[in-house]
Amino acid sequence: MVTREDVVSFLNEYLHSAEIPDASLNGLQAEGRARVRKIVFGVSAGLELFKRAKAAGADMIVVHHGLLWGKEQPLTGLFGRRVAFLLQNQISLLGYHLPLDKHPLIGHNALLLQALGAKNVRPFGVYHGQTIGFCGEIRAVSLRAAAGKLERFCSAKAFALPYGPKEVCTVGAVSGGGWSMLTDAINEKLDLFVTGSLDEPAQELCREGKINCLALGHYNSEKPGVLALMDLTRKEFGVETEFIDIQNPI
Repeated sequence: MVTREDVVSFLNEYLHSAEIPDASLNGLQAEGRARVRKIVFGVSAGLELFKRAKAAGADMIVVHHGLLWGKEQPLTGLFGRRVAFLLQNQISLLGYHLPLDKHPLIGHNALLLQALGAKNVRPFGVYHGQTIGFCGEIRAVSLRAAAGKLERFCSAKAFALPYGPKEVCTVGAVSGGGWSMLTDAINEKLDLFVTGSLDEPAQELCREGKINCLALGHYNSEKPGVLALMDLTRKEFGVETEFIDIQNPI
């Protein structure tokens, strides 16, 4: 029998969650049934995911963006309804934020570089004192070819800012809302920066920094690590797992 604590302990240890300072409360965020027969994985905690997980017969949900972000919240409104749904249906919720961004094997950023065939990969991109991304070298390709590989990998459409070299040989990746680390990529003189979502300053930073940028959408850029975590968990425990894709282009 697989228990809730079996899964929580394994994921906490594998992702080193206790060692990584984070605004998110990583690990178990809502306590459901002790026995775990099925685990649903998703990118972001929300009522639509919770409802679909219940319909799928899940005892546990594991996400990248959880519900708890280092501040007290009254159990009212949208937040209260989310918590109530989990507790009423005895579904556990686990969230792993920065631990899943920065993991060197199954993290989003390591996997984005892997999809491009990167070599000589090393940590890159500092966020609140933590290095959460990776950069490396790839065989020279056009920006369009690099975009195609990432689009297929993430099942998403990439938005391009093509202000760098015509041929891309070096790349850095910081998924999700990591566009602010574009300056790190410019300082590293990378040919390409891959992220999730962009904000208004990004275009002129790319133009002036002579760098290409591909944005896959915050949500879509952070599916890879969740899917890899699902595969790892299924192999470790032999439990039924399912990824529920609440499609989101943002």
